[in-house]
Amino acid sequence: LERFMNNKPPIFKGGYDPDGGQQWLEGIERIFGAMRCQDKHRVLLGGYVLHDEADHWWGNTKQRLEAGGAIITWARFKREFLTKYFPADERNRK
Repeated sequence: LERFMNNKPPIFKGGYDPDGGQQWLEGIERIFGAMRCQDKHRVLLGGYVLHDEADHWWGNTKQRLEAGGAIITWARFKREFLTKYFPADERNRK
C-alpha cells in the first residue's frame, strides 16, 4: 500500500464524469504496470482510492458480487466500474 501511495494515485469520487472515470482507470493501470502489481492486489488498491460516492458504490457492488459467489478479478472490477462510470453510450461516442 505504501509503495502504491508513493506513486500518488488519482482519487475518484464518483458522480457523472465519464471522462474522469476513464482517466482515473488509465492512471491507476499505469501505476500498476510500473509497479508490476499482481492482479490479486489491483482490486484492493484500486478500491482504496475510491472516495465518497464511488467508495459507497464499490462497497455495495463488491458485497453483491461476493454474495453471488463471484471471484473479483481486476477485469471484473473494470467491467463493473466502466458500466457504472463510463456507460456504453459514452464509450461509443468516442
